[in-house]
Amino acid sequence: MAEVTMTRRSRITPEREAELYDAVLDLLREVGYDGLTMDAVAARTRSSKATLYRQWGSKARLTVEALRRRQNTHVGEVDTGSLRGDFHAMVQRADDCEMEEDSALIRGLAMAVHADPDLLQVFRERIIEPELAELDVVLNRAVERGEVRADNPALGYVMHMMLGAFVTRTLIDESPPTQNYLLDYIDAVIIPALGL
Repeated sequence: MAEVTMTRRSRITPEREAELYDAVLDLLREVGYDGLTMDAVAARTRSSKATLYRQWGSKARLTVEALRRRQNTHVGEVDTGSLRGDFHAMVQRADDCEMEEDSALIRGLAMAVHADPDLLQVFRERIIEPELAELDVVLNRAVERGEVRADNPALGYVMHMMLGAFVTRTLIDESPPTQNYLLDYIDAVIIPALGL
């Protein structure tokens, strides 16, 4: 889908925008998506609810944009020369503390996206689809280098495998995802599935 361009009617500085996004993520961790309100964001950031709606249009869009800002690099930019190296570099973009926080955010939103069609649509458009496109860049490079066969059926499931390991670690092992865990998972599961 085409990326939606947001029309900004107010002048929010990048610093103020970062402050607002941080507040949204803090509230999301504290009360979950259902408990997150524009009133609470406005109160926490000493801003008006009207400004928030004028700038982002909805709670769903504000939440997703806050999550997008948290992403510090684009997956497609990772190019170490090997697929295994690319996967490892992706994992090493965030430290264990950031991964624990991100895992909690994703788990919290997992239920909400099924109950809120607006959130699901914005989440797919602004996070899922761009991430899948970026991952395709990495996987296509591996195919072009001859590391992975183009007809390998596991290619279509790499995002599922990576996200599954990230999200379910806490549920199954009662431990947050860590760099070491994800690096081991990549080497034990994803790399063999891709025939490397």
